[in-house]
Parts: sequence; structure tokens; C-alpha cells
Amino acid sequence: MIEQLKVGYIGGGFNAHFHARALEQVRGMEIAGVFSPNSGPKFSKFAQEQGLGPCKVYPTVRELAQNVDTILITCANFARLEIMEEIAAAKKAGARVWSVMCEKPLGRNVAEAQRLVQLAEECNLRTAYLENQIHMKAIQIQKAQLEPTERSMGPLMLTRSAEEHAGPHEGWFWDPTRQGGGVLSDMGCHSIAVGWYLLNPSGQSLTYLQPQTVNCDLGLLKWGQPLWRDRLKKRFGVDYAMMPAEDFATGIVTFKNPATGQLSKAQFTDSWMFEKQGLRLFMDGMGPGYAFEVNTLSSPLNLFIGDEAAAAVKDQELALEKSTSSRGLLTVQPNEADLYGYVDENRDALNAFRKGTDALLPFSYGLEITKLVMAAYLSHESRQTVDLTDPAIQRKLETYIPLIQQGRGREVL
Repeated sequence: MIEQLKVGYIGGGFNAHFHARALEQVRGMEIAGVFSPNSGPKFSKFAQEQGLGPCKVYPTVRELAQNVDTILITCANFARLEIMEEIAAAKKAGARVWSVMCEKPLGRNVAEAQRLVQLAEECNLRTAYLENQIHMKAIQIQKAQLEPTERSMGPLMLTRSAEEHAGPHEGWFWDPTRQGGGVLSDMGCHSIAVGWYLLNPSGQSLTYLQPQTVNCDLGLLKWGQPLWRDRLKKRFGVDYAMMPAEDFATGIVTFKNPATGQLSKAQFTDSWMFEKQGLRLFMDGMGPGYAFEVNTLSSPLNLFIGDEAAAAVKDQELALEKSTSSRGLLTVQPNEADLYGYVDENRDALNAFRKGTDALLPFSYGLEITKLVMAAYLSHESRQTVDLTDPAIQRKLETYIPLIQQGRGREVL
């Protein structure tokens, strides 16, 4: 068994730091290196200071792949396919790397996601699709706690999943051609995935329930207003008057149990206009005679900071990711990396890779989530419910690029 899995990071930004904070709580993984032209040295210094590994800065993906066991792809969405191509080329040339992890979404569209799956299979790379919300302790524990009830009464019938905050950190997130869309592409993949996972009966495969239909409605609400468009353009250089993306998404995915024929529904809601404490994840589910609820803004710790003391607060995000205020009543989550599932998804990948297997969520699962996200975009564009049991629809999704992703959001928003 591998005692210490040597991990190489591709990307050294906000998400990479979240994963690094998670590794402070995971034994058996070290950050051996990083490739990131813009933030590599800064991230390397951080990792070394935290005692997370030597984290050598490598000038190319190929050199990184030659010196690590696994690579974590946590760079911008538009760069991931090219990065995966480089990893595959290095592996075919004899590089050491033998496993790869990729942040959500796996691809900006089905074609990209399918290509990542194909490249990993061609090189016999073990994979982990990093969908942290499924790994949240609150999600996993409620599944275990309710399993006896589910066996007696039947599985969940309805789930509702939401992720909301005031908007992303970096400019490329706001550019639909680079990110892949707006909030649906960015966060809807979380909510759709966790809804499907929760509905699946205990003991069955991740894709046991069969997707039947998707209905979705998108909106450009807050960030379509002139005041907020101007702020976005000044801060990030992104013009939502000319090339907008959605800042609100809501919809329902209907699933079918192949054994019983029973239908169940997963509702999702995501927005970039949540102006309360900061990032909020909300999930609940209802079964025959039972229910559960998760709300990440419910914390055992709250702070109050008055106006006179507000100047002393350097970084409100120390209290909560995407926090929008540095004064007033602040919700504090003492261990966000664990709360949101980052610790357990890294631990899951470590345990699987040590056994020579894929993680709980392999790249192939990420592909299925991408299909559902694309079906949601198609539903909004067509103003119709998308029938996923129609072979013609499945063929269409293989090459479908949403108008918003093409930079033509004005036509549908």
C-alpha cells in the first residue's frame, strides 16, 4: 500500500487553497508540486508553510506528471480539456502519474466531459470527479441514519437542493464562453448531483435511478440591472449588456426507479444574488413518513461586529465563504473545508487510489451530471420539458452548446 500519495495541483487559486486546507485534516496525502503560471509560487509558499508537502513549482504539466502519483485539476473551466490532454500525453510517454482528480464541472458541455472520460480510459488513469456536496458529513450521516426507515417505508420521493451566494471571485467565472454559462453551469451541477444522490435508494449504484425529464427556467435578475452591470464591467471587464449569463436557475429533474416504476423528483435552485450572510447550501428531502434538512448557515458560532469595530476586520471570508459583510451579525463556520465535504472527498480519493480503483464519483459520473446540466439549458432555450428517454434528445446533447455558452445569452435571457 502507498504510504503517502504525492499530489500535484494544477491551479493555485481559491479552490486550490480550499483543497489544501482540507488536506490539513487528511493523513496519507502530501502536495508534492504545483503547475500554475499565475499563482504557483504563492500557492507553493502557502502549502509549505502549512506543512502540507514540498510543493515544488513545476514549469510544465509534463514535468509535474513525472513526479507525482495523482494530479488535481483545479484550474479554470476553459483550460481543463487542454490540461487533461497534456496529462494523457505525459502518461503515454511514461510519466509516473496514475490517477487524476478534477473539480466540477467535468466539462463545459457534454463533448468536453466525454473527452476527459475517454482520455482517462485510454491511459488507464484512476479518476475522481470532485463533487464535494455529496461528501458532506451531513449528507452522508443522514443517509446512514435514515437507512432503516427507508427500508421500511420506501426511499425519498422529493429532494430540494440550493446553493446561493452573491457572485464568484474571478472574472472568468462571469464570462459564459470561458466558464460554460452562468450560475447553472457553475453551481447547478452541485445541486443536481446531490439531489440525484439523495433520491437513490441505499445500496444501489449512483445512477440506479433513471433520469426521465428535465424542466428548467433561467433568469438574469440582479446582474442584469444597469447599476450591477456597470459594477461587473468595472471590476472584471465582463459586459452583461452584450454577453450575459444567468444569475438565477431553478428546475426539476424527474427520475424513475427501474424496479418499481416509481417516479421521484429533485428540485434545484441556484443564484448569484444571495445577499445575506454569505454562501448558503440548503438541502432537504421528504420520504413516506420522514424527512431531513441541511442548512449550512446554521452554526454554533455567531459574531457581532459594530460599526466602530468594523475597520479592524481584515477578511470577512475568514468567517464564511462569500461573506458579503464585515459588520453586524456574522455567521461563522469554524471548519468550512470539512463542512462542505472537501475533507471527505479527498479522503475518499486517497482510499480508492490506494486500492487501485476509481473514487466514489468517477469521471463517468461527472459526464452524467454534465448531461443533466446541458438538458437544463436546453429546456430553458426551448421553453419545454426535455424528455431524456428520447434517443434523439440524447444524440442532440452530445454536440449541444447552449446559446449562453456561445456568448448569445441576450437571445434567451
